[in-house]
Amino acid sequence: MTTETTVAPAGDRSPDHGSTDRGAGHARPALRRLVAGDLDEFAAAAWGREARLSRAADLAKHAEGAEHPPAFGDLFDLAAVDELLSRRGLRTPFLRIAKQGTVVDSRHFTGEGGVGAEVSDQVHDDRVAALFAEGHTVVLQGVHRTWGPVADLATELAAELGHPAQTNAYVTPASSQGFSAHYDVHDVFVLQVAGTKRWHVHAPVHPDPLRSQPWNDHADAVATRAAEEPLIDEVLEPGDSLYLPRGYLHSATAQGEVSAHLTIGVHVLTRWALVDALLNALTHDPELRGSLPLGIDAADPAALAPHVEAVAARLAETLAAPDPRRTERVARSVRRRVWHGNRPETVAPLAQAAAATGADASTTVRLRRGLHHRLRPESTDGTDGAAVVLELPDRTLTLPAGTRDAVARLLDGDPARAGDLPGLSPEDGAVVVRRLLREGVLVPV
Repeated sequence: MTTETTVAPAGDRSPDHGSTDRGAGHARPALRRLVAGDLDEFAAAAWGREARLSRAADLAKHAEGAEHPPAFGDLFDLAAVDELLSRRGLRTPFLRIAKQGTVVDSRHFTGEGGVGAEVSDQVHDDRVAALFAEGHTVVLQGVHRTWGPVADLATELAAELGHPAQTNAYVTPASSQGFSAHYDVHDVFVLQVAGTKRWHVHAPVHPDPLRSQPWNDHADAVATRAAEEPLIDEVLEPGDSLYLPRGYLHSATAQGEVSAHLTIGVHVLTRWALVDALLNALTHDPELRGSLPLGIDAADPAALAPHVEAVAARLAETLAAPDPRRTERVARSVRRRVWHGNRPETVAPLAQAAAATGADASTTVRLRRGLHHRLRPESTDGTDGAAVVLELPDRTLTLPAGTRDAVARLLDGDPARAGDLPGLSPEDGAVVVRRLLREGVLVPV
């Protein structure tokens, strides 16, 4: 088998299914670490469609001169696992433990936090050690919230993909399996960080599952498919990466040593999300908000039939009518799912406060990585008084008229000096920078 494997499921796909041009023309360094070969080709042909295995040797070809080494030891390793389990005061649900698909009740490995920690679900390292020695798999959940290098990668990757991402770590004893064949309702990138693990991958039994369509809804079909010849039967070694679109069946077994891998789950925004947003945008229609008749038998299809047809007709009529604000309403709805999916780059609160207080014309800043934002277009009717409006995930900022060019410069991603902002004096530029530092939009360079 070649060092890069591509496997597509049976069945036709629409030509643009899963395609994206987000990031086209950019280096996409986070995705570059995970995918060998041409990234534009991956975006057009593999994203949402095909399982792909990228070997460490192929990833290394793209890493020459890069900031990070080709393998993943800088992100996570077994020493990081031990530190998280023993010194970071983890609590549930940041840890799961399982064996052969059976999840252990957290009461078996958590307990009182001790004096000064009024908690009863803190991870007990000695209990975890005993379970691991018995062949249980340790799952560190939400590692993008507990381990800095993984957090940075998840933030950057989510920004490049345009879809929220989260990360778990799976640590499996030698010759053990944590979970039986199953599928996920999100795309995943598997990063092998220690030891080796044999992966079996099968074609979907339910392509493109939504979050409301978990694998156990199709348990019989999953079991049948898992007994068939796999599409991929490969051993992943440190530095290897495997991409699996949602719906692909997979299981993994550690080989003759402790194995650890990171699973980056990409919670993709789907076309169904647009359907949902379109329907939610119709709540302004009183006809669609109307009550069904008193005494109606909701279990009787005949009783519901005329109302179903009436609603369907109204939906068709409403959606067919021109509505210049429809796309804006849908965009506002779906962006909430993306904007709240990942936290942006972390800031050091004390250092950030000091930077905001002391900023002057000589201060250099940049946009906080991973911060979702939108600079609202300039009003054409004068209703906002030419104020500059910056939309953020949890709030909206209003800045004085005349700062638009300066704010746009600060948001373009490149470092900027407060005294050099277009359209503002050095003193006014420092005022804007201090405001955006306080709001956590910018960070000092």
